[in-house]
Amino acid sequence: MQHLINPNVTQIEISGIRKFFNMVSGYSDVVSLTIGQPDFPTPDHVKEAGKSAIDQNKTTYTHNAGMLPLREAISTFVHDQYGLHYDPKEEIISTVGASQAIDITFRTILTPGDEVILPGPVYPGYEPLIRLAGATPVHVDTRDHHFKLTKELLQSHITEKTKCIVLPYPSNPTGATLTKDEVADLAQYLQDKNLFVLSDEIYSQLTYDETHTSIATFQGMKDRTIVINGVSKSHSMTGWRIGYTLAPAWLSKHMLKVHQYNVSCPSSISQYAALDALTNGKTDTEVMRQAYEQRLDYVFNRLKDMGLEMDRPGGAFYVFPRFPIENMTSFDLGIELVEKGGLALVPGDAFSSYGQGYMRISYAYDMKTLEQGLDRLESFLKEKSFI
Repeated sequence: MQHLINPNVTQIEISGIRKFFNMVSGYSDVVSLTIGQPDFPTPDHVKEAGKSAIDQNKTTYTHNAGMLPLREAISTFVHDQYGLHYDPKEEIISTVGASQAIDITFRTILTPGDEVILPGPVYPGYEPLIRLAGATPVHVDTRDHHFKLTKELLQSHITEKTKCIVLPYPSNPTGATLTKDEVADLAQYLQDKNLFVLSDEIYSQLTYDETHTSIATFQGMKDRTIVINGVSKSHSMTGWRIGYTLAPAWLSKHMLKVHQYNVSCPSSISQYAALDALTNGKTDTEVMRQAYEQRLDYVFNRLKDMGLEMDRPGGAFYVFPRFPIENMTSFDLGIELVEKGGLALVPGDAFSSYGQGYMRISYAYDMKTLEQGLDRLESFLKEKSFI
């Protein structure tokens, strides 16, 4: 019976990140710097809002797009933070995390034969969703451009089949961000192209050098851009699973159909918690952001002292150093690090072939764990004569 399964499903694989986790899960005494989620607890006032929703029996279906007060709070939040203007009734959909938001976007805009441009190395969650929609991912090598997608790179990769361009900034796994001028340059080039832009801005509250600029704020871009965001990273609410899409009304009404038949609506309890986060938790993110920046300074300086090459991240909570390996893959290096160094990092080749030779290190950990992990890394590199 297996031959009857949708080939688009059988041909995709479990992500390299998950393969690595499964392989090393049985090892003991391993310091892990792998997890890509905040190590802070969800703020107490947000948890209380969720508890209150349960106690008040707010446990029924909501509007398919999410309850209107939440959509209104999202509208106010993105206006205040990024200067974005979206009608909460027609242009905002509350989703089950940013992942589902990406899924309904691709399933709405993509058809078989379409191509989607991804700046590699890139988060591995996009490619399977693109393939499930029958389209083809096109990875663009950004390694010589500080992991940033540029107008010149787009010019050499856009074809008549290109339907969508993904802008995943701040980036997982590299931490790269785009300056306002860099975003403006892309917007000027794309504003008259018959292409969609999926702008994944889930880490947009976690920037260190300058505030985030959304491409949807530039002339001619709102009507062709789908902005993806959520409260997972900004308010340490990964398990609550609340994301959202921002898109023009003519597109959102079609995305809503896909969303409706997919999940009906997000959890009502989580929606009330997210409403509180966006209205009463405006300072929560800044506390976490400052802590991440301090950790970044420590991790970046330690890695540079070890002689590893890397760009200083401008956002998110990852660094992506290059390792001097020639006769092994990043995945193999990851296994050896676990077995001989007692340290788990995410292999860079989990983020496309352009991540080969790199490793992703998350600094969403307390300083004691970071110190212990980097001490082990330094000892391993000395043992390998890398330093």
